[in-house]
Amino acid sequence: MGLALDVVVDVLKTAGEPTRFRLLSLLAAGDLTVTDLTDILGQSQPRISRHLKLLAEDALIERYQEGAWAYFRLKRDGEASALVRTLLAAASTEDPVLLRDGERLRTVKRLRSEKAQAYFSRNASEWDELRRLHVSDKAVEKALLSLIGTRPIDSLLDLGTGTGWILLLLASLYRRAIGVDASRDMLSVARSNLDKAGVVKASVRHGDILNLPLEGQDFDFVTIHQVLHFLDQPELAIAEAARVLRPGGRLLIVDFAPHTLEHLRDDHAHVRLGFSHALMADWLSKVGLDVDEVVDLGPGDQGSLTVTVWLARDRRLLMADAATVETELAL
Repeated sequence: MGLALDVVVDVLKTAGEPTRFRLLSLLAAGDLTVTDLTDILGQSQPRISRHLKLLAEDALIERYQEGAWAYFRLKRDGEASALVRTLLAAASTEDPVLLRDGERLRTVKRLRSEKAQAYFSRNASEWDELRRLHVSDKAVEKALLSLIGTRPIDSLLDLGTGTGWILLLLASLYRRAIGVDASRDMLSVARSNLDKAGVVKASVRHGDILNLPLEGQDFDFVTIHQVLHFLDQPELAIAEAARVLRPGGRLLIVDFAPHTLEHLRDDHAHVRLGFSHALMADWLSKVGLDVDEVVDLGPGDQGSLTVTVWLARDRRLLMADAATVETELAL
């Protein structure tokens, strides 16, 4: 359905001011802070903030808080978003003002990437040591893609997103995605990786995966990749994942099978030494999820850890379908 006349006029009025149009163009390329935008446009923070406020009031952009920083991005849903993207697409790619903004945006993203890479480099040796203990990332990637299949995902949530690996791996499948992590340094790495890959339909947020700042039943696919073994009560994270799943939605968990490598507690802050099939199935069942498939990936030549992948589904849609069938049979 088309937009109402008053909505079209409001969007054109709001987006039609030059600075606001430039802001929309920049935010279409990814999440940026007020500081980023003032550096790029060369305008004062109060002026940029005022324009952002007007764009947000008309639901053309969205804002989220990460500690002391507020991030902004182009709104991907809503009746006005398609019109905004049409307007942006109509602008000449050779416009000197937009070209200059694009050059400054690349500088901002390069500096962001360098800072993120410095953090990643400081911790790379620790991550490489752990990676040698289990099956290769390529083998995990192959197993995940095989389990998930090619059916489009409307909305994806990645809990404990880390470097954003899942967001990148599944980028061809989802329409929109959010990654949540408690580490702001890791979020910087994830943003940098998304920037490099040109993935603008995913964003990352700071948050506690045991108490998500998200509405319930908002995602049709949730992933928890190598996170649960860091938690005292992993079942609480699973319960939060179930809370935000839509009826019939799917949850993918990747973690270690039970093992006896006690040194991982001290060396890598592991709280739990893996999870059995039975324990995971019990936790999932208690929050209304049924296990669809389980895959164990044995360790590599030098490794000693087995990686397990669980794919579960919210049973509510199945119950609704069964009730429909019973009703039809009764008729």
